[in-house]
Amino acid sequence: MTIQGRIIKISGPVIQAEGASGLEMHELAMVGEEELIGEVVRVEGDLATVQVYEDTVGLKPGEKVEGSGMPLAVELGPGLLQGIFDGIQRPLTVIREITGDYVKRGVKTAALSKEKKWHFVPTKKKGETVSGGAVIGRIQETPIFEHRILVPPNRSGVLEFVAKEGDYTIEDVIAMVSHEGTTHDLRMYHRWPVREPRPYVERLEPSEPLITGQRIIDMFFPVAKGGAVTIPGGFGTGKTITSHQLAAWSDSEIILYIGCGERGNEMTEVLLTFPEWKDPKSGRPLMERTVLIANTSNMPVAAREASIYTGVTIAEYFRDMGYNVAVMADSTSRWAEALREISGRLEEMPAEEGYPSYLASRIGEFYERAGRVRTLGGSYGSVSLIGAVSPGGGDFSEPVTVHTKRFVRAFWALDTTLASMRHYPAINWLTSYSEYTDYVEKWWNDHTEGRWRELRLRALDILKREDELKEVIRLIGPEALPESEKLLMETARLLREGFLQQNAYDPIDTYSSPEKQFKLLTTMLSFHNIASKAVSKGVTAAKIASLQSVTDMAKLRMSIPNDKASEIDLFLEKVSSDIDQLVEGKS
Repeated sequence: MTIQGRIIKISGPVIQAEGASGLEMHELAMVGEEELIGEVVRVEGDLATVQVYEDTVGLKPGEKVEGSGMPLAVELGPGLLQGIFDGIQRPLTVIREITGDYVKRGVKTAALSKEKKWHFVPTKKKGETVSGGAVIGRIQETPIFEHRILVPPNRSGVLEFVAKEGDYTIEDVIAMVSHEGTTHDLRMYHRWPVREPRPYVERLEPSEPLITGQRIIDMFFPVAKGGAVTIPGGFGTGKTITSHQLAAWSDSEIILYIGCGERGNEMTEVLLTFPEWKDPKSGRPLMERTVLIANTSNMPVAAREASIYTGVTIAEYFRDMGYNVAVMADSTSRWAEALREISGRLEEMPAEEGYPSYLASRIGEFYERAGRVRTLGGSYGSVSLIGAVSPGGGDFSEPVTVHTKRFVRAFWALDTTLASMRHYPAINWLTSYSEYTDYVEKWWNDHTEGRWRELRLRALDILKREDELKEVIRLIGPEALPESEKLLMETARLLREGFLQQNAYDPIDTYSSPEKQFKLLTTMLSFHNIASKAVSKGVTAAKIASLQSVTDMAKLRMSIPNDKASEIDLFLEKVSSDIDQLVEGKS
């Protein structure tokens, strides 16, 4: 590298250098004597503006700025899984060994280990023609994950050499590809710019739901694999716990969790609990198919802005192998705040609430990288993006929430009132929505005897009617309601307490299989039909509600495990028998 300029101005994480005409936009730069990592964000003549991803305290005008000649990029290859990285893909576990518990600036370390050896099994032979995205070998990276070594998207040609099966480091040449007289070495890893989406052949319509095991999501507001969804909510409404549940139980093959600007104690909980959680499919540690990116609120703000792009680029890499990837970003509001601060340092004209005018386009660029695609290698993979939003005071009309709604197709609104009532997950069923219902209906109908839409709409109608009746009760009292309406209120209570609520810390209730979800909802709606007939014959709703079997119905979610879901059918027979006895006593 050669010196491209000298610092003339320092404003927090943003520095300006003169004599930097050789620098280009988004180029990776080394700033100061300690060679702090930065990225060029503006070039005007021989003046270049660089956002620095490390603490700039102590920098002085006159210090050098060097260009690297390449953009900010991530290393993609074996060793990503079980990794804990910061916002620019520096491995925090390695940094801790070097500097201790606190990240010191100027630390240089490779994202992936260059010494560790992996057992490589080739899948291509010398003389074969390959193109970008082709799988040339396999590595069993963890006991539950097979890493597929890909030809970089910008490489193609005839294989002149393929390494034999054996143990190699990621720096060893495992293949050579020749194209138009030029030969390129292929290694187990390659680099890719974080701000450039990885290419694919075709974007496909989503067709399969991302099963989360959370009943209110899967049954009422589903998200498809390859979908984009946001979880807005004020302080204490459970955004982080909801994100943890989705990471622990969703049926994607790879989990990528981005802690973007959250408090250190929340990220500490992730770092401590994820290694202890068991993968529901294999029983192995969940970390064996997880990548964590930790960029807490006390870390440099510029790196927070980059962490989102780092995470989604890694996710696209696993997608290109043919896997379904789920990305949890907690929270995109902190990322937007980083944009606002950097924009202010750049002296850009502010828009609404001080955010830059390009806030909406940046949010759109992020969520548009979700999708289910046919990859360059011919397989099918998906990236599902689930972004938490932290609107101040729970105000959903603030800019980040409003602009995010434009680019997502599912909206899980967390309600402060529900959270204060200890109703979790605190997703409000009246203000939330999903536009993926038509896409996933066929899958659900195949697993629910063709009744998914019917059950879903019937339950939502009951809950909506309950909300309307609450207004009536406030005016004239519950005694004025007819018995049929009183019964509807009881059914709505059962739906809220026995279906919508879910205890993340209960070993049975924390995850609900699609079969159990279907049977629970069917039982409650069947109860309403049976009880309605009894009410029409003179039985009061209060007597029906006082039955012990009706009380127990709300506890089925915690008393019957997933592998015994068929017992729920037997319970419906008990409720029906008890109601019949009330009818007989009335007659």
